[in-house]
Amino acid sequence: MKLDNQFQYIKNQHLDQVTVLQAKMHDFSYDKHAHEEYSFGVTLTGRQDFFSSGEFFRSQPGNVIMFNPGQFHDGHSGVDNDLRYRMIYIHPKQLEPMLNSAGIKQSKDFQIADTLLDDPRLRQHILNLAVQIEGNSEDKLQLENQLFQLAERISQLKGEVLPQRKSKKSDSLLLKAQSFIHENIGSDISLDVISNQANLSKYHFLRMFRQQFGITPHQYIFNCRINQARLALEAGSALDDVVFDHGFSDLSHFNRRFKPIFGMTPRQYQKHFLSS
Repeated sequence: MKLDNQFQYIKNQHLDQVTVLQAKMHDFSYDKHAHEEYSFGVTLTGRQDFFSSGEFFRSQPGNVIMFNPGQFHDGHSGVDNDLRYRMIYIHPKQLEPMLNSAGIKQSKDFQIADTLLDDPRLRQHILNLAVQIEGNSEDKLQLENQLFQLAERISQLKGEVLPQRKSKKSDSLLLKAQSFIHENIGSDISLDVISNQANLSKYHFLRMFRQQFGITPHQYIFNCRINQARLALEAGSALDDVVFDHGFSDLSHFNRRFKPIFGMTPRQYQKHFLSS
């Protein structure tokens, strides 16, 4: 990892389903990927350029970036000087009860409509929570209060956020295939098998899947495996076990998939995480 590109992941024992990322990027580019968590970021310096949901975005200093769970995106520095930003990843199980308490009555599978916005209050709530986690705060009440304030601000912006849209027949078919992938993620799943689950021809299914998610089913499967492997690394599982338990042919294959998403190799990530 070059010195110009620095990534630090931080957790706090009192909010164990929340992770903070401090990032400094110069010539690093993220591969297209999605997280299982809600993601809230603030661009601090430089400019953050990325594609998501078929659109191209440029995030200037002070802008807030938001991704829903499963929302695919990439990213890189859009200018010559360093890009610095903070990102908070919050698992739905941690955030959705807070959203419910803050006034979002249908908080399960809640979808944020805006990917990029300029909202000083939301920005400050994100940074306040990040600082508390980075400082390894022992004040559980204060941490939960900071998280609630973030959720409350999202609730106040409900004119800019929407509950999950009603599904069409094509959506239902894709969701059925998506569920099948998650239930069989450890198996060697072929495109024929997945498309059969959706009762669609292989190429029709492939076209629909790419239109919906912006990636192929093959890429989607590896993204799911990477997310599961990351959790295993955080839990302290042996690296060799993680490689083979999650469908990677060898460590080199795992490295090639992991680093363009997390900015470091799996071994570096695990060492960094378990020593923090």
